[in-house]
Amino acid sequence: MPGIFREKLFENRTALITGGSSGIGLHIAAKLAAHGARVALVGRDRNKLERAAGAISACGGTAYFFAADVRDYLAISEAVRQAHEALGKLDILICGAAGNFLAPALGMSANGFKSVVDIDLNGTFNTCRAAFGHLRKPGAAVVNISAIHGFRPVPMQAHVCAAKAGIEMLSKVLALEWASAGVRVNAVCPGPVEDTEGMRRLTPSDEAKAALVASSPLRRYATKDEVADLTLFLCSDAAAIITGAVFVCDGGLSLTGTGFGAPPV
Repeated sequence: MPGIFREKLFENRTALITGGSSGIGLHIAAKLAAHGARVALVGRDRNKLERAAGAISACGGTAYFFAADVRDYLAISEAVRQAHEALGKLDILICGAAGNFLAPALGMSANGFKSVVDIDLNGTFNTCRAAFGHLRKPGAAVVNISAIHGFRPVPMQAHVCAAKAGIEMLSKVLALEWASAGVRVNAVCPGPVEDTEGMRRLTPSDEAKAALVASSPLRRYATKDEVADLTLFLCSDAAAIITGAVFVCDGGLSLTGTGFGAPPV
């Protein structure tokens, strides 16, 4: 968590972050707050949200939290409405809610596949759709957090690959449709990121992690700081001409093929 709040690049701006109670989402929220933004954290677990908002506030930031499940359009719409009521406006939207588990397609239930698509893809659409009325002004920015799975097939990840591919195309379509309102929409696609629940699940052993690191041209994972810095750039005035773009931050991993062996069927 950033501890010294000095630069105010986002002073007088308000950001709403889904998946904001932990992991990459929380790190993005903390960095936005460190640069002066008022942040609204959205997630399903009220206790985690309260702790996350408290940590940001303890560092000198301004943070609110609103519990909602992004799979439920009415629930996320109400959370956005409450955030707007509490903070007065909405300038930045970060869609970072995500789900994942390892399973081959033949070992995955239809409900398991649907659950990840519902959180990642449908949740991104629900949040963007619910927030547009409050974002609709020149200078507003949306960043959807995707992953390299959207264009790099990974065995045991059919559900995630399908959902992330959808997020990237959704981001491009929204960029086209919302440009006339002044709203920019971009996507960020991390590869492996240090100290995240997703990577603990995908590389549960030291050997699995070492093999993945060895396959990366830069020979390391990204940090949450690096993903957050890219996201903040896309939200900033420095990126005012950028919309409909998909930014990859994976150390070159996606240039190397799948990097995983497919399980036998």
